[in-house]
This record gives sequence, C-alpha cells and structure tokens, in this order.
Amino acid sequence: MADFDRTVTLREITKDNVRDILRLKVAPHQEQFVSSNAWSLAKAHFEPELPWYRGIYTGDTPVGFLMLEYDQEYDSHNLWRFMIDVQQQGRGYGRQALELLFAHVKTLPGTGELYVHCMPGEGGPGPFYEKLGFVYTDEEEGGGVWMRRVMRERGH
Repeated sequence: MADFDRTVTLREITKDNVRDILRLKVAPHQEQFVSSNAWSLAKAHFEPELPWYRGIYTGDTPVGFLMLEYDQEYDSHNLWRFMIDVQQQGRGYGRQALELLFAHVKTLPGTGELYVHCMPGEGGPGPFYEKLGFVYTDEEEGGGVWMRRVMRERGH
C-alpha cells in the first residue's frame, strides 16, 4: 500500500513511544509557527488541567503530534499544538488527523467550536486550516490571529 493511502490513527503517547514523537520535526522555515513537541509535552504536564494529546500515526510510523485544550472561560476547545513531520508533509496525514480530532471534539461538552491560534507569515498554516473549514475571527493575540471552526450547532 502506498504511503498516501495509509490510514491515520491517533495514539496515546506513553513511555514506549514518547522518543519517537520527540524526534519529529517541522521544516526549519516552519519552526516559527509551532513549538517543539518536547516543549509542548513538558508544558502539558505542568498545566492545571492536562490537555488531551496524541501522536499521529500511519501504520506503525509516527508522523505527527496534536494537542487539544479545553478553555473553561470560553467553554470551547483549542487546537493547542499540531504538527506533521517535515518528511511526512504533503501526504494527507494532517487532514486525516484533524478529521479524527473533529470527530473527537464533537463528543465533548462545550460550545461545539474549535479554535486555533495561527501565526501569520509565508508558509504559515492559515490556508491549510481554511481548507478544513476554519474561518478567521477578529481576535488577535500575541502577534497571531484566531481561527474558528463550528463543530456542531449550539444546543445539539
């Protein structure tokens, strides 16, 4: 089966696979858009409410990482971290991983909205997120902009 046909899964990160996740890197020009997986995992362990995070796999090969945070103040979820390894980009793994994340978010309590903070710049992730149904909000923070995707209508 060709790489681009492989099914993506989201797997719990454990002591057995954490090193594989830590080895994943984005391209040098993308480093300004996302924190390292090491920093993200360390931060997750010291946050008051541990975020939901998973390794992105195709078959038994780790290809990326994502982390979801619940924002109590706004009763919504944030895609806090998302990356696909530089060697695995352009194969559809990111889209498949986010579709799995969307299905997960739909099962959670909250507003049914998913937000992502996006840093602008050439090669930034904004156009990718737009293709997946995110729209820009008018909110800016820390030099970046927020994007929102409605996962389900309120009250459903």
